[in-house]
Amino acid sequence: MTIKLFASFQKGRFAVETRDYPPSTTVAEIARDLKIPVAEIGVVLVNARHVELDFCPAGGDILAIFPVIGGG
Repeated sequence: MTIKLFASFQKGRFAVETRDYPPSTTVAEIARDLKIPVAEIGVVLVNARHVELDFCPAGGDILAIFPVIGGG
């Protein structure tokens, strides 16, 4: 699958990368593998559709992970 990281999640990681995970791997497990604290995740999209952290993306999917955005 293609994984896209945004904003602060790119620091020390990557912007876009292709990785392989077993079919039953959840978004939360992928985040942990990438050393992204689940509590810091704001929005997750798979193929431009919002999904929850327990979703299991497929091999050809595009997974986009955005951090929580704060503002004042």
